[in-house]
Amino acid sequence: MRDTGSDFRAAHIDLAALGSNFGVIRDLVSPARVMGVVKADAYGHGVRVVAPALVEAGVDWLGVADLSEALELRTRGISTPVLAWLHGPTTDFVPGIDAGIDIGVSSRDQLERVAAAASGSGRAAAVQLKVDSGLSRNGISPAEREEIFERAASLQAAGSIRVRGIFSHLSNTSPSDDARQKSVFEQALAEALAAGLDPELRHLASTQAAIEKPDYRFDVVRIGIGLYGLPAADSMDAAALGLRPVMQLEAEVAAVRRVPAGTGVSYGYIHRTTRETTLALVPLGYADGVPRGASNRGEVSINGRRCPVVGRIAMDQFLVDVGEGEVAVGDRVVIWGDPADGVPSAEQWATAADTIGYEIVTRVGPRVPRVARS
Repeated sequence: MRDTGSDFRAAHIDLAALGSNFGVIRDLVSPARVMGVVKADAYGHGVRVVAPALVEAGVDWLGVADLSEALELRTRGISTPVLAWLHGPTTDFVPGIDAGIDIGVSSRDQLERVAAAASGSGRAAAVQLKVDSGLSRNGISPAEREEIFERAASLQAAGSIRVRGIFSHLSNTSPSDDARQKSVFEQALAEALAAGLDPELRHLASTQAAIEKPDYRFDVVRIGIGLYGLPAADSMDAAALGLRPVMQLEAEVAAVRRVPAGTGVSYGYIHRTTRETTLALVPLGYADGVPRGASNRGEVSINGRRCPVVGRIAMDQFLVDVGEGEVAVGDRVVIWGDPADGVPSAEQWATAADTIGYEIVTRVGPRVPRVARS
């Protein structure tokens, strides 16, 4: 797993925390089944280590955005049911059908293309129809539902597809908006039944609604960010729920320099030292996912002590002000991890960069090895 050429930086992935998070959520949402969402390289945590750990923990389904992600899971020997729901206009569905991937269908065109691919494959395609309940992204629009449901029922009767599920996605805007979307979804389910469809899976809730709204769980809940120990909304206290951050991003101090007051720091001199102090160089930058927007605002932990980021975060490196603290080349730097350990959290970095925790962990770059630990 570890690239010996970059062993001065790593994202440590705590598989014990991942398994614990899954158990907490599974117990909370039961009897609904859990779909573990591992799109975008498992939210930056490394699908190579995360997906097998979730399978071992007993996850019911895995969810990804596109077919290439789903097929990667199959090439890694994972036979757990997988749903892929975002497709381009020229996506070849045959490999997904052959691999037993459930294909999310959001339009009449996709439905016809999947059915045609199934004819070429020689086996029925498992599809899950996605309806737009108000997010205005992909999904079958209310005006098209009756026509597409009837066509799907016809294709199912002909044996080219099997409609295994119907699903949608909430905006998580407000209780009233969520309730409105739930109502639209339930109407779509009634229309599907009237058209002759009887899907075994109905799912609407991702992490926030799955945890906070029991009547939104239906048959399956899609859990993404919660598996990785981060809150799905500002109102959610992940630690109080028993969820623990899975990723700890670390590096080793690459250089140490004592500088006088008035010293300019990094590009643009957006920071100048106000006193004689010690600067430590951290060999991570925005190419590795450390957000440039957190320049002069983020914090790290060195030798158990919180130290501020000073100056502009560059592509490959940034500086922290250690003050009078002890520091040496090779000392461990924790950029973010579990705040229960006294280190900065991904959420704190998100606040510093005016973004969300999802973005912080997901954008960790490929030259940072993901190192599994139990």
